[in-house]
Amino acid sequence: MKEVQESLRQPEQVRKSYQEIRQEIIADPQVAAFIQEHALTEKIIELSISKFFEYIKERDKWLHGDETYIAKGYKPILMMNKGYADVSYEETAELVEAQRQEAIRRRMNLVELPSSLKHATLVPNQEDSVILTKSRVEILSLMSDFIGNFHSPTKKGLYVYGDFGVGKSFLLAALAHDLSEKYSVATTMVHYPSFVVNVKNAIQSGQVKSEIDTVKKADILILDDIGAEQHSPWVRDDVLQVILQHRMQENLPTFFTSNFSMLDLEKRLSQGKVGDESWQAKRVMERIRFLAKEVHLEGENHRHE
Repeated sequence: MKEVQESLRQPEQVRKSYQEIRQEIIADPQVAAFIQEHALTEKIIELSISKFFEYIKERDKWLHGDETYIAKGYKPILMMNKGYADVSYEETAELVEAQRQEAIRRRMNLVELPSSLKHATLVPNQEDSVILTKSRVEILSLMSDFIGNFHSPTKKGLYVYGDFGVGKSFLLAALAHDLSEKYSVATTMVHYPSFVVNVKNAIQSGQVKSEIDTVKKADILILDDIGAEQHSPWVRDDVLQVILQHRMQENLPTFFTSNFSMLDLEKRLSQGKVGDESWQAKRVMERIRFLAKEVHLEGENHRHE
């Protein structure tokens, strides 16, 4: 009633009588429909008139995107409360969808990678969906098989290699997004060269094991840009080998992106301070091959477009 009374305190030349304001309120189509639906008596209408007024005012703010509307993402609705009309606020479809998308993105743990990758998706015709090219058809088919057989105990990840800027990281981020959406599973996507730097920096603080455990125990792991790290036998044998060994033993889904084919990566990993370390490199590659299927992604560099 207070807001109605405030309307009556306007200057006389624009002021309407209480009966005029009341008539306008109950003539509002949504208010009138509510009154009819609940068969409200004149007494209940009179006692509810301030709530009807509040509803109309807030509804109009919501409909017109008024900046003074305080319940962003919620729309006002009329409801019965203890025998009288009241105003409540319910989530809009837009808010529900925004919350759903945010939950999907929260399950994508990106380490030293741009947050924009959280919006990548395999769903066609979406703003951030994967653009189909001939080279991507095989990879998308393999990804579709992985998603469709996600609960299979024998599923393998992918080792996607190709030139700079062809979309390797985007493709696997899209896979992570769609897995999060369909199965509500968490994926950890790590920029491997940056991860290696973080592990080295953790030596002094004694946090190396913690850094490695976070990655090796991830439900789904994507090691992005493997082979681009500053190579050392220690990283190969005490970091990468440990991660891969655990994931192989536990059969945890693991994906990779690289500028190197598996053969070229093996050659790179065989370089040691004391010469050829082919045996150590083969041990690592054996685990990568167990975890992932190699597939080549061709295309143009899109980073400079």
